[in-house]
Amino acid sequence: MKFKFSQVKIAEEIAVVAQLAAAIWREYYVSIITMEQIEYMIGKYQSISAITDQIDHQGYEYYFIHNGESVVGYLSVREEEGKLFLSKFYISKEHRGRGYASHASAFLEQLCKDRNLSHIWLTVNRDNESSIAIYEKKGFQIVQEQIADIGNGFVMDDFIMGRIVKLSATPLP
Repeated sequence: MKFKFSQVKIAEEIAVVAQLAAAIWREYYVSIITMEQIEYMIGKYQSISAITDQIDHQGYEYYFIHNGESVVGYLSVREEEGKLFLSKFYISKEHRGRGYASHASAFLEQLCKDRNLSHIWLTVNRDNESSIAIYEKKGFQIVQEQIADIGNGFVMDDFIMGRIVKLSATPLP
């Protein structure tokens, strides 16, 4: 398998992310949150206009995850106070369990090293046991609990997870 990451930059790519997000969210999250909340969150956070605003005005970077020529998922990050926030990491159902989390972890770690960022952090729904287990396997630890009101009567009931990135040591003179 040939894994690669490519930055999402143009409107057509943003449309692909939004389409992928809607499909993944409707399939994956139905066992964790209500369909009403899923639809609300897709519109608020993963629509073409929301993603465009995140990229153009909020400092987010989106990346496709490729296996050969096929787009199998995506992730989104933003630098915050010397740390890298992993905002989104989603893989299509038929591609889960094939090592993408390991490749994404290496990609994120390299971004941190290139930018001299000391930590990676994320939020994950506290009932999303399979994702929590994957993040823990990749060295993340739960550091805090958070309940965020996202409007329309919905909340995100999350764990905040983080891990330190080992930056290359500077040789002593």
